Amino acid sequence: QVQLVESGGGLVQAGGSLRLSCAASGRTFSSYVMGWFRQAPGKEREFVAAIRLGVITTHYADSLKGRFSISRDNAKNTVYLQMNSLRPEDTAVYYCAADPTGQALGAEDDYYYWGQGTQVTVSS
Repeated sequence: QVQLVESGGGLVQAGGSLRLSCAASGRTFSSYVMGWFRQAPGKEREFVAAIRLGVITTHYADSLKGRFSISRDNAKNTVYLQMNSLRPEDTAVYYCAADPTGQALGAEDDYYYWGQGTQVTVSS
């Protein structure tokens, strides 16, 4: 069984930064795709970023390129989401997800495991 635990959310002013962490346990993640999604109140969950952990490649939602950055630490089985220049519209619950097949990208149906989410609130 795979467990994903997000941390690092909180309240930040517009223009500030946060770094989210997703600690994975239960398996070796060297070939996994790890992704971040978010869900704002009253909206559907949307893709944020993904990273392949074998041959390192990253993919971002077009609207977030340049402000958000995904990275990983294999030794810690942890994936990070660095969020800069935050805006009130970035307020959402942020979820970490994992795909053991290594095929997922931006579609949430392709991810097998999900964390419980961490709240990010950006005040204006």
